[in-house]
Amino acid sequence: MPPQRVVLRWSAYEHEHIERGSDWFWALGIVAISAALTSILFHDVLFAVLILIAATVLGMLANAPPDLMRFEISDRGIRVGDTMHRFEEVISFWVEEEGHERPLLLVDTTKFMAPNLIIPLENIDPHVVRTYLRAHTDEVPMKEPVAHKILEFFGL
Repeated sequence: MPPQRVVLRWSAYEHEHIERGSDWFWALGIVAISAALTSILFHDVLFAVLILIAATVLGMLANAPPDLMRFEISDRGIRVGDTMHRFEEVISFWVEEEGHERPLLLVDTTKFMAPNLIIPLENIDPHVVRTYLRAHTDEVPMKEPVAHKILEFFGL
């Protein structure tokens, strides 16, 4: 196998970290306890426990700073951290430059557990990324998934 030639390499944070004040955590706790009490009134204690655990995990994740990830685009594919997404697994891509503080590379793959990749293009020219990827896969307009926007809203 010939050696892999890395064409583009950059680092960026997974997402933008939003500092949450104590009011946000109080609101999360009040909503979680209210939902858990309502669940108990409907005789579903297990669901109440699940709500409280989910709220605790959400609070912990919202408080944690994002990791600095390494991204690479090479002859073989797109690397996100330690995971390589070969071009054979990539269906299409799109570089979203409008409506965001920083441009995003949206990649649609055939992978079951990671079908959509949202990669921030920080400290790298989006036009260079677009030009290189056009030679390897299709460019299809797509939007950032709603689930990702919701997670971003919660700072996850």
